[in-house]
Amino acid sequence: MFRNVRELVDIAERKQISISEVMIQQEMEVSGLAREKIMMQMEDNLRVMEKAVEDGLKGVQSRSGLTGGDAVLIQNYMKEKEPLSGNLVMDAVSKAVATNEVNAAMGIICATPTAGSAGCVPGALFAVKEKLNPSREQMIRFLFTAGAFGQVVANNASISGAAGGCQAEVGSAAGMAAAAVVEMAGGTPQQSAEAMAITLKNTLGLVCDPVAGLVEVPCVKRNAMGASQAIVSADMALAGVTSRIPCDEVIDAMFKIGQSMPSALKETALGGLAATPTGKSLAEMIYGITK
Repeated sequence: MFRNVRELVDIAERKQISISEVMIQQEMEVSGLAREKIMMQMEDNLRVMEKAVEDGLKGVQSRSGLTGGDAVLIQNYMKEKEPLSGNLVMDAVSKAVATNEVNAAMGIICATPTAGSAGCVPGALFAVKEKLNPSREQMIRFLFTAGAFGQVVANNASISGAAGGCQAEVGSAAGMAAAAVVEMAGGTPQQSAEAMAITLKNTLGLVCDPVAGLVEVPCVKRNAMGASQAIVSADMALAGVTSRIPCDEVIDAMFKIGQSMPSALKETALGGLAATPTGKSLAEMIYGITK
């Protein structure tokens, strides 16, 4: 039904339906399944996200010892003090971190669009849930909206850190979350596209440099950044701020930047933070060898 963001928005505007509805109708057409079945399948994903956030906020620790417990620290900070960036943003951060800490601890998460970037969408969703009080169907639709924009990126650029750097993972996930927040908050399909573009522009060039080759450092904290960026970008779009560069052109730029990145900065753990003295020493501590 749609190949890019422009077509996605055009369909929604022409039919006077939401982005989520466009995605639901496409899923029905492609899969041949009934609406009820498709909605149930997405609700299953939502339940996985809920459980991951819940588990992470109880406190988990990765086997490597590199990550764990930060989501709890952030929640405690929110209870004891007034966060400078506000409770909503820090709640999104804590829940994004919780999700990725569960991933690092070998728990079950929902890749959105990848395991390494799985915290951005649920982090944003469960934070705005506290403010917007959405119905269960609206929460499910949030995921369809995010999925629609993620599909465009996957088909026209990349969602793989190994292929395009972390801009393709956390950048895409943050953009997906931003677009979905806009729809949940009552914004237009075009405003969702603007939020996606604004988010992606601010993550262009983000490298993938996992310390010791593990999806922990700096991945978990990058999801925190992605979730917070999603909230800010959504607010900007809802305020009427637009991206001077159209969303599809931003996606194309991201693809070209990813292609030009050296392999050392694309999930090989040979460059960036992984190549710092501390990064190398952590790898040696974990594996017992010099990386």
